[in-house]
Amino acid sequence: MLAFLAGCVGPGVIVRPDDRPGMPAAIFSPKPVVTQHGRASFYWEDSRTASGERFHSEALTAAHRTFPLQSWVRVTNERNHKWVIVRINDRGPYVRGRIIDLSRGAARQIGMIGDGVVPVRVELLKRINVGEKPNLKLTPT
Repeated sequence: MLAFLAGCVGPGVIVRPDDRPGMPAAIFSPKPVVTQHGRASFYWEDSRTASGERFHSEALTAAHRTFPLQSWVRVTNERNHKWVIVRINDRGPYVRGRIIDLSRGAARQIGMIGDGVVPVRVELLKRINVGEKPNLKLTPT
């Protein structure tokens, strides 16, 4: 189903599977709501997150100080231009000069495991509710 959606929703629309069981794929506007530049780190300690769910180090999730819990962001490693879309499910980082803490799985996808801390661009994405967008065509193009 995800492959179908990815090829059908139109140019520039971003489709990503939701990492929570039973949740439909997330569809986003290509234009970010907010963009931040700063430094990212990653964490892997097993614990409960600020959203109440158990932290899974290989899930594509992150901690941010102010973005709403359950919101989605695109994080781009500014050294190699690799990017990942993650769901905000925790608060942090609490180290000065860092704007986001990624799960180990997300950090691996953008190639920052060896560096530990990298410069990033963080874009808060706007989720599109397909039911509210009757003109969004979900048919093959």
